[in-house]
Amino acid sequence: MIPTMPRVCFTPNLHKLVDVHEYEVAGSTIAQALEDVFSRQPTLQSYIVDDQKRLRRHINVFVDGELIRGAHPLNTEIRPESEIYIMQALSGG
Repeated sequence: MIPTMPRVCFTPNLHKLVDVHEYEVAGSTIAQALEDVFSRQPTLQSYIVDDQKRLRRHINVFVDGELIRGAHPLNTEIRPESEIYIMQALSGG
């Protein structure tokens, strides 16, 4: 059996700001998965987390189709086959 790795995807509105791709990543938490992404795409980090490495308020993270909420969403555990979607909330009229 071929081992799988978590996959991180970004919604198209982030593609307008930063050149991002889908990534297969190492890690067992969202934070570890994102650190792997940021090591490959450093300019993306400031759009996703603040200076204290907390998820920015306008960013939503879905793991396997479920919105991740709570005080420490980046500590959420992921599985090797997890799909992580990073979505930037949009507002305006």
